[in-house]
This record gives sequence, structure tokens and C-alpha cells, in this order.
Amino acid sequence: MKKAKQFQFQVQPLINNNNNNNNNNNGLSFSYFDLLSEEIVFTILDLLTQNPLDKKSFSLVCKNFYFLESKHRRILKPLRSEYLPKVLTRYPHVTHMDLTLCPRVTDATLTNVASACNSNLVSIDLSMSKFFTGVGLLNLAVKCENLVELDLSNATELKDSAAAMVAEARNLERLWMRRCRMVTDMGVGCIAVGCRKLKLLSLKWCVGVGDLGVGLIAVKCKDIRSLDLSYLPISDKCLPSILNLQYLEDLALVGCFSIDDNSLAVLKNGCKSLKKLDMSSCENITHIGLSSVFSCTICLEQVTLANGCSVNLDLADSLNKLSKLQSIKLDGCPVTCAGLGAIGDWCVSLKELSLSKCSGVTDEGLTYLFMKQKDLRILDITCCRKITDVSISHITSSCTDLSSLKMESCTLVPREAFILIGQRCHSLEELDLTDNEIDDEGLKSISKCSKLSSLKLGLCLNITDEGLAHIGMSCVGLKELDLYRCTGITDSGILAIAGGCPGLEMINVAYCKEITDNSLLLFSKCAQLNTIECRGCPHITSLGLAAIAAGCKQLTKLDIKKCYKIDDAGMIPLAYFSQNLKQINLSYSSVTDVGLLSLASISCLQTLTILHLKGLTPSGLAATLLACRGLTKVKLHASFKSLLPQAIFEHLEARGCLFQWREKVFQAELDPKCWKRQLEDMMQ
Repeated sequence: MKKAKQFQFQVQPLINNNNNNNNNNNGLSFSYFDLLSEEIVFTILDLLTQNPLDKKSFSLVCKNFYFLESKHRRILKPLRSEYLPKVLTRYPHVTHMDLTLCPRVTDATLTNVASACNSNLVSIDLSMSKFFTGVGLLNLAVKCENLVELDLSNATELKDSAAAMVAEARNLERLWMRRCRMVTDMGVGCIAVGCRKLKLLSLKWCVGVGDLGVGLIAVKCKDIRSLDLSYLPISDKCLPSILNLQYLEDLALVGCFSIDDNSLAVLKNGCKSLKKLDMSSCENITHIGLSSVFSCTICLEQVTLANGCSVNLDLADSLNKLSKLQSIKLDGCPVTCAGLGAIGDWCVSLKELSLSKCSGVTDEGLTYLFMKQKDLRILDITCCRKITDVSISHITSSCTDLSSLKMESCTLVPREAFILIGQRCHSLEELDLTDNEIDDEGLKSISKCSKLSSLKLGLCLNITDEGLAHIGMSCVGLKELDLYRCTGITDSGILAIAGGCPGLEMINVAYCKEITDNSLLLFSKCAQLNTIECRGCPHITSLGLAAIAAGCKQLTKLDIKKCYKIDDAGMIPLAYFSQNLKQINLSYSSVTDVGLLSLASISCLQTLTILHLKGLTPSGLAATLLACRGLTKVKLHASFKSLLPQAIFEHLEARGCLFQWREKVFQAELDPKCWKRQLEDMMQ
């Protein structure tokens, strides 16, 4: 951005001189901008990445910039498929097409893309798209001969005939088909025969694909590097051919329940190139089967065994064979002290360890684990509810170079222990302390972690403005701050954050009931803010929301549920300024038909949640739904289902909009401490 600013200062005199020349030369069309070479203009455009509207503004400076911006653009992410013919005429050099924002993509749409882009198109993302068939895919495959990347995830209606059309894309290298539930072995077999150059394939949740289809992939696509077979009904029949893929580096077998220890025992010559293995939720696999896998995949660097077998001495012994292991994820597994101690002894080069929600994690186990762990960078001990300050002391003394620490709901850790984090772990960039006993002294110490970019303090009831002031003064690079239900925070604390952290991108002050419009006025100075969650803040009004709309032009997500004082007066500036807004929750607010309908001018708006709006009428709702043409998801109270004509819902669903109906009754807000006790009771 420094280069962009320098350019701005350098060309300003040219703009002024150009205006004078135009006045003196009676309409001559010469522009000093024409003197800039194409290379310089492209360099400027490369720097305009923060706001999607910046490049559009740039193109309107002069005809030359308009032409060069169209020539420069390689990535296109349109909001409406119906505008694509004109857009593609404007941008003929597009190589990467992302249609995830288009709620309706038909065969005609894909035909237009294929005809306009031809061999220029390298990748296309259809992962959130509906209504296309094999006809459109065939046009892409035939006309876009250089297509190497295709994402068809969530295309639940695609069948084998469509998969056969994909097989015509002979140069395809990366293919995602997650949740293509109707595709079977026959369709995957066609892809295996036609797409021999595949290097990445994801078949996660393709429940119609079994051993035959996977076996064909392994036999025909010899260059596969990454393969996701999670939740497929495969057995030991296809495993040998998979592990014989000589270039395979990343393999996911999550939830493959038909694979057991006997299936893995037959493996003798494993995949020597495998670096990442995910066998989470494989309930029929124990340390015996894992030992068979690890003995023949000695180059593994990352192993994920979440929600699997017990982490005991036998499992740790099998991991001992992996001398290059750098990452272990054991989330949700029962663990023993002996198992953790052995991992600490044998896996001494670990960079990442995840023990989130592992039962059995104690101070004793973690003490043994961290005796030799000096190089750990990422640690997750979320919901390890039995650990105390003893564990924190060992972690912070051994792992001083931690960049990420997640320890949500470690409720037995006393407030004094959090001081150690700030004293010893100065390299932290991500810190999650949600639902802990940290207080202002702990925050004062943590403020020494000047590299922090993400800090989560939700449900930390002991912190106040005083502690937050230290964060604002020292953590100038903070981008994400979560203060969910931190009832001790007021506008004073927000003043320190907004003034000290100008690059803030996400803020959550939900249910911080002392927050007022003054906080929103302060946040409006943070130009990079894209996500604001302030539900349950009763003192916030439309005045504060108007300030946010005017100042935070990159706002994409807004949650103002239960902000009772926000009404139509807040919607008007939001509709005018917040043209990047994609998601909004207006439930329980005082917005009426008028304010809701004004949001139709936001072309990016996709997700709308409107429960318990007293001022909303059936006619106002119908007008809004029809006017907001980009909607893909709407949450409504079930009472409206019978109040609107069924034809309206059918029309909107045909446009690509999904309705979620809720029958939730109006609920009074609980005191934070009472709410927290209820949550703890539920988790016990």
C-alpha cells in the first residue's frame, strides 16, 4: 500500500495539470495518464486488493485505465449469472471463475462461460451452485481445453452421466466432488479413465462410491498427490492400490467405518511418499492397525486421529516409528498420562499438537509431555477441564516460541497463571482464552505479546476496560477480537481498542450490555472492519449503525439481533454505504417493512435472518424477498409459511434461495453468570 500511496502523491499534480490543459485546449482528449506504461498500471492494480470496489473506481479514471483494467483482470467472482455475457465481454482474459455467489447457475450459464473464456479458463468453482447438469459441464470440458481445476462440491443432484462429461476434461488436475451423493463407481470410473492427469481428488461424502471406483482411480491416475475418501463405504480391497500410489502425499480416510485393524494388517509396502494422513472417526481401528500403517509410511509429517482410539503407551509406541512427524491432532480421543509422556519422549520434533476435548488430560500427563517439547508452535488444549496452573507453567516454560495457543474452557486454571503466558510466550499471534478466569492483570501481561492478531476473550467475566486498555496500547496488529458476553466492558475499553488497533477486521461485543453508540462511532474509524457482532446490546441505536455503515465500507457480516433500538433509520445508510454486505441478522430489532425493503439495493446480500420482527408484515416480507435477487439463505419464523403464497417460495427456490423455518418463541435474556452455569450443566 505504500507504493500505492506514493503513486497517488506523484500523479496528483498530473491530474491538476491535466484539468488545466483540458480547459485551455478546448476539449482535446489528451491525458497524462496515457503516459503510464501498461506495466506500471498493472503494478498499481496488483496493489488494489483490500476493497473489491477499488478496481472498479480505478477503471473509471480514464478510458485508458478502463481498457487496461479489463485486460489485467484474471479472477472473476460475479454476483448474478444473468449478467455474465456482458461481464465476460468486458473481461476477455479471465482465467479463474468463481460462481459461488451466484444462487442459480444453469447449463446456459456454463455454455456462456465456456464460449467466452475458451482455452483461457484454468479453474472454475461451482461448489455452491445449483441447476446445472452434464450438458453444461460437457461444454466446459470440450471448449476449455486448459481447464485444470474444477470444484463441484455440494452438487447433490449430479449423476454418473454428468461425471462422464467431466471425464472429457483431459487436462484436469484438481477435482472436488464433496457431497456428490448420487455419483457411483461408474461415474468415478469414467473420470479415472478420462482424467489421467489428476493430482488432487476429493470424494468426501460421495456415499455411492466404493472399492471399485476408488480402485480405478488408484490404477488409472498415477499422479495423484492428494486423495480424500472420507465417509466412503470402502474396505480393505482398495487400500493396497491406494498406498501403492508413488506420489501420494495427502490421504484422508475420515469416518471409513468398514476399515479395521485386519484391513490395515495386510499392508506391507506402504506409500513411501505419504506426508499427511487423516484417519479420524475410524472407530474400528486401534493402535494395532495404526502400527501397520506407520511401519510402511515412515515419511509422515502430519497425523490426525481425532475421535479415535485411546492415546496410550501402545499408540505412542507406533508413532515412535515416524521420525519426521511434526503435527499430531488427537481431538476428542481418550488419553492416558503414559501415552502423553511417551509422545513427549519420542516425538521430539513436533511443531503442532491438538488435544481439544480429550478426556483424561491432566497436569501429570502434560508435565511429562512438555519436558522435551521445545519447538512446538501450535497448541490446542480446548476443554481440557482438569488442568491447572501447573500445566500452564510447564507449557510456557518449554514452548516459548508458540504462535498459536487455544485453551477455551480450561476452567480450573487460576487467573494468576495467565500472567505466565505474557511473560514467556512473546511470539503468540493467536490466543483463545474463551470461558476462563483471566482478569485485568492477565491481560496486562498478555499485552506484551505484541504480535497478536487474534484474541478471543468471550465469557471472561473478570476482565474490564482497564485490562482491555493494555491490549489496545500494545497489540497494534490485532485483527480479530472476541468479547462475547464480557459484561465488564464498556465504551471506555472500546476506545482503547479502536484507537490502538486500526487494522481491526472482526469484533464481537455480543451481549456486552454497557456498549452504546459511542463504541460504534469509534469502530467506524476502523476502515478494515468486515465482521461486527453486537447482538444483545440494548443501548445501540440506528445512529451508531449509521456511523458503521459510513465508515466501514468493507463490512460483509453484521449481527444486530436483539438490538431493540435499531429501526428503519439505521437501514437506510446501511443500504446506501454497505455495498459489500453479504450476511445480516435483524431478529428482534425494530426494523419494519420500509427498512427491510431498502436492503434490496445491496447487490451482495445473500443471507438474511429475520425472526420476531414486530413491524414486519407478509406483504413487506414478500416485496423484500422478491427484490433481493441475490439471496441464497433466509431464516424466517414458521408462522410466515402459511401467510405467503406458495408460488413465491417456489419462485425464490428456483432462483437458488434456501429457506430455513424456525418456531422459536420469544425468549427473555438470562443474566450472564446464570447463562454460563446452564452451559456448564449441559456439558457435564
